[in-house]
This record gives sequence, structure tokens and C-alpha cells, in this order.
Amino acid sequence: MAVSLSLYCNEAPNEIVVSCEACGDDDDDNESDHCSVDYDDDLLINLFETEVDQMLESKVVSSRFHHSIVTARKDAIQWMLKVHCFYRFRPETAYLSINYMDRFLSARPLPQGKGWPMQLLSVSCLSLAAKMEETTVPFLLDLQIMKPRFLFKPKTVQRMEVLVMQTLNWRLRIITPFDFVHCFIARISSCFSDSHQPNRLCHLFSLASDLIINTCIAAIDSLDYPPSAIAAAVALWITNHSVDEQNLGHLHNGVNQVINTGMVKKIYKVIEGKRSSLKLMPQSPTCVLEAALLCKEIAKY
Repeated sequence: MAVSLSLYCNEAPNEIVVSCEACGDDDDDNESDHCSVDYDDDLLINLFETEVDQMLESKVVSSRFHHSIVTARKDAIQWMLKVHCFYRFRPETAYLSINYMDRFLSARPLPQGKGWPMQLLSVSCLSLAAKMEETTVPFLLDLQIMKPRFLFKPKTVQRMEVLVMQTLNWRLRIITPFDFVHCFIARISSCFSDSHQPNRLCHLFSLASDLIINTCIAAIDSLDYPPSAIAAAVALWITNHSVDEQNLGHLHNGVNQVINTGMVKKIYKVIEGKRSSLKLMPQSPTCVLEAALLCKEIAKY
């Protein structure tokens, strides 16, 4: 079935159920911080190889990014993160929702002077990301909380989801910094015995998740950054290590891959510039248990 490429700007007014302050929920600052890790070198090599193909596609897309939507993008991300915190979604869900939105905006400009297309895009990207990462996904109407400017019918969001997937060439499963960061933190920490402690590592894993999301928010050109470079910059920054060849060598030792030093330095500077505004979100009880299990896995490495 053919999908109209201008679907998002041709929706009839009655597809918007409610406008302005039509719905509202209390903020919830608690966010789920799920951690997973795998230290198999073969898997790490595969991640690096897949990342190369992914970045070739991203370079073509990001070169067409429209910087006039910076403010609208910021507002959209803030709303998505509020919903993300309310439902205690995984950090990967937040990353994917931002990634989907940036890739869509890089490929297709939204109509100027209208607020609802960006809101519809935000809902669709968050919904798609949740379906990719979460075991339980709220209904589309339940997802539209935290005082959105507009409220859309489920069928409208579903049609927008199809447009987003089509624009992204159906590539929703991508390599992210989360695929690398826990391994990198473990490797750099194992080089220094005073840092290789379970409680210390659990704290670093939690901080890393927030740093990755904050980096994507702060860097509007984040599509140009390889996920491994983002993960490397985050791992080095939270373990108080500088970006140099020796420290980077600890991260990819044994996999015959080289992380882009220039990119890592650039991202490291972004983190440095935003460090005063970085906040570690409180963990849910489930997250605490997951972090504890993760630390046990680290001890085996």
C-alpha cells in the first residue's frame, strides 16, 4: 500500500483530538536505567563493522539537517524525556526516540509555523522506540501525557509511524552507544584496581546512560558521531581519563579496531561544556537489581 510522503502535513483538523492544555499529568522524575553488557570480542568486532555501514548512511542524511528547527527540536525532546521518565523506560528508548526524530528531520523538513506536526512526530518516534526496546508499551493515547500541546487519535499516530519508518528506510534496529559503553567502562576500569569495584561500576553505568542522552540533546549534529566514539568519550570522562591513544587503546584492545580519536575529542569537549547541567536521575528498584547483577558479570571479566 502506497504511503503519502506528505501525510504529516495533510492530516485533517479533526484528527487532532484535543489542542493546548487539554490533558495533563504530574511529572515523575524517576527513570528506569536498564543495563546490559556482553564482553565477547567477536560481538564487539561485529558491532564495529556494522557501525561503519550505519555511519555511511548517516553522513548522507545528516548533511541535509535543517538548523532552523533547533528550538522546536529541543522542546520536542524535553517532552519525550518527560514521558520517558514517567513510564521509566530504558535509556535506550530515549536514545532511539531522539535518533529517529533527528534522522527524519534530516531527510524531511516539517512545515514552518505549525506546532502539531512536530508533536505528532515526537509521539510517533517515542512510540516506535518503545516498541523496539520495552516489554510493555502504553496505548498511544496513554503515551500522550505530560501536557502535550496536541492530542492525536491512535490511527493518526499509526499512520505517522509508517511515514517515519519509510523515511528511515525501515532501519529501526541500529547500533547505539549503549552497545559499547559498558564494555568500555569495564575495560578502562580494569586497568586501575582502585576503580574496579562493584559499587563504583554501578554508579558509572548509571551516569553513563544520562551522559549519552545529554550528549545527543546538546549535540545537534550527533548523527555524525559514531556510537563507539560517543561511548568512548563517555567512558573516559566518567572515569576521569583524558583522550589519548593509550587510553583509547584500552577500550578496543584485542579486537583490531581503531576508535576515531578526533571524534572522541570533539564529543569529550561537548560533555565538558555541559557538565554543570548534567544530572543523574534516580534509579528505580528494578534498576538497582539490574545494576547489581551487571556488577557480578563485570567481576567475571
